[in-house]
Amino acid sequence: MSSDYTQSATEVSSVSVVDAFRANRPAVVRAMEAVRALSDSLDRMNSGMKGAMDMNASDLATLRMLIIREQRGQMVSPHDVASHLRISTASTTKLLDRLAASGHLERRPHPSDGRARVVVLTPKSRTEFLRHFSAHLDAMVAVADSFSDNQLSTIAEFVDGLSDAISATD
Repeated sequence: MSSDYTQSATEVSSVSVVDAFRANRPAVVRAMEAVRALSDSLDRMNSGMKGAMDMNASDLATLRMLIIREQRGQMVSPHDVASHLRISTASTTKLLDRLAASGHLERRPHPSDGRARVVVLTPKSRTEFLRHFSAHLDAMVAVADSFSDNQLSTIAEFVDGLSDAISATD
């Protein structure tokens, strides 16, 4: 019996929850499978971009974060980068030094607090990121364009809810 595989209580519980959803809410299971497939596709896309842009995962994650925050009109401090990536301030300093040296970002004085600094993308960084991302973006926009505005609103609400749920458990 010791050589037999035994499941832990957590594994049994997780399996029974999935089985229950398969029986009662197959659409939930299908949606979660689609999210998993999307996550896998995004991982492959990011891996390709890392190689094409000669960056590591933290470098690329920082550029993505800066692009997103810039689109939202939010300023980003070095501390924000450290918190987002969950790395030390020392590691953040090395990362920002590396990206600044490669021409992808600049540190600038905070507009209202002269003691603080903000991190901003350079035009070179935007251009290079778009060059590697634009084909993927075009393909995603083409898929989105096949849905009605009401459907896209529901999809956006679902994806935002997933993002919030994941962030809440971090």
